Amino acid sequence: MHIPEEVKVGRHRYKIQQVKYANKANTMGSVDYDTRTIYVARWSHSGRRYTRKEMYDTFWHELTHAILKDMGSQLESSENFVTAFANRLTNAITTAKFQ
Repeated sequence: MHIPEEVKVGRHRYKIQQVKYANKANTMGSVDYDTRTIYVARWSHSGRRYTRKEMYDTFWHELTHAILKDMGSQLESSENFVTAFANRLTNAITTAKFQ
């Protein structure tokens, strides 16, 4: 499971930065639409190191926010929807089998 350094969403490129901590307690990442940067934390504010799978899921979660924002969808701000969708996306990607 690799987290890319950059992705393109619509016409915009987003940088992905793995940071020690998320900018807010009780979060694992964030997306900054102004700087087009997705942040993925490696550690919780309580000192627990996130697993690779948690970080991967966080990347897909924040990317889902960015995609929905690009689409102009009101679902962009729905944490319940984004979390449910991103968890399923992460599972689909990590269990995909290729010939």
